[in-house]
Amino acid sequence: MKKPPAFTRTIAALRYSFPIDALIHSFKYQANLAIAPILADLLIKKLTTTAMRPDVIIPMPLHPIRLRERGFNQAMEISRYISKHMGIMILPDSCSRIKHTLPQTGLPWKDRQKNIRKAFSCKIDLSGKHVAVVDDVMTTGATLNELAKTLRQQGAAEISNWVVARTLSEIHQTGPYMV
Repeated sequence: MKKPPAFTRTIAALRYSFPIDALIHSFKYQANLAIAPILADLLIKKLTTTAMRPDVIIPMPLHPIRLRERGFNQAMEISRYISKHMGIMILPDSCSRIKHTLPQTGLPWKDRQKNIRKAFSCKIDLSGKHVAVVDDVMTTGATLNELAKTLRQQGAAEISNWVVARTLSEIHQTGPYMV
């Protein structure tokens, strides 16, 4: 890789395809919150196959405008179940999305990077910590990478992305993007 990501690895429970895409869509856009524990359990099952255990969990932050529109943060809902089940502390308010951006869906890769640039702020010291960032879907990784840059500035030594589903093109099936 010419330019490696700021995160260390990505662990995804499933590929983003039917029926998981329909479940995530219902959860995220139709406020079907009963789906959160199902999605969390799918990810927990995948996580139990790895020995890596982070110090803390940080849910992907939503901008306050998006949070008001949606009424909840889907990453937070998934993170709560994972935190409780795995006994890992969740830091729900440690990072924030300070830039209101266009939705990443539908934007080309370069536009996604530009759209999300400097979108996050983090107010806690993460020196030497292994941080797990939880999100529902990883497409290009631009959003997760931008948050990882912010976490690295706060001293995070290792950053694992924990996502329910990952879209994969043929060229991204190895390395830190692997499902």
